[in-house]
Amino acid sequence: MKQSDNKTPCAASEYDENVQKAMPFYESFHNETIDLVKAVKPQAKCWLDTGCGTGFLIEKAFSQFHRTFFILADPSKEMLLEAGKRLRFVPSDRIMFIDSVGSEDLRGNLTMQPEVITAVMCHHYLKPPQRQNAVKACFDSLAPGGIFITFENIYPDSERLLEIGLRRWKEFQLSQGRNAEAVEKHLERFNKEYFPVRVSEHLDLLTRCGFSAVSLFWYSQMQAGFYAIK
Repeated sequence: MKQSDNKTPCAASEYDENVQKAMPFYESFHNETIDLVKAVKPQAKCWLDTGCGTGFLIEKAFSQFHRTFFILADPSKEMLLEAGKRLRFVPSDRIMFIDSVGSEDLRGNLTMQPEVITAVMCHHYLKPPQRQNAVKACFDSLAPGGIFITFENIYPDSERLLEIGLRRWKEFQLSQGRNAEAVEKHLERFNKEYFPVRVSEHLDLLTRCGFSAVSLFWYSQMQAGFYAIK
C-alpha cells in the first residue's frame, strides 16, 4: 500500500479496493442510508455528505434523488480528488465540493442549509471532545426538521464482547483475501488511531447536541448506524 494521504491506512486511490475487504457489510451502510432518506426526506433539496471519502455514497444516491443538490466535504484533498473523478458525470449545477474541511469546520463553509447530512465512517477518527464538536456542527448546519445519519465503528459493552468482535473482524478480513500482517495492523489501530464509543454513548451525544429524536437503526458486529432528527 502507498503511504496514506488521509486518516485511513491506505492511499485515497486505493481506498475503494481495500475498504470492502476490511469492513463487513460496507455496501449496506450506504444502501440503508439511502433507504432511510427516502423514507424521511424523499424530496430533499440539499444533501451534505461530510467525510465523503471517494464519493461512493453520493454516486449511489444521485440516480435516486433527481431534484437534490449534493455537497461533498472531506478533510483529505486526495479523497476529494477521487470523489471528483467518480462523480464527473454529475452536472455542475447539482454538486459542490468543499475542499479540506472536516465536520467540525462546517460552520461558515456552507451557503445552503442541508435537509440531509450524512457522516459515514468518519467521526470515529475524532476523540470524544472533537467528536462532540463535529456532531454539534452537523446539528447547527442542518435545516429544522432535517435528518443526520452516521455510521461508525462501535466499542462493545464489555471486554469479552470486544474480544469476540475483534476475532470475528479478523476472520472476515482473512476470508476476503487480506494477508495476516495487514489484518493485524488494521486491528492494532482500534482505539489508537480511531476511537469507537458504545452505542449508548452515541445516542447520548446526539441528544446532548440538541436533536429532538435519536435512534439506532442498524447494527452488526462492530459497526452501527444512527439517525437523528433536528
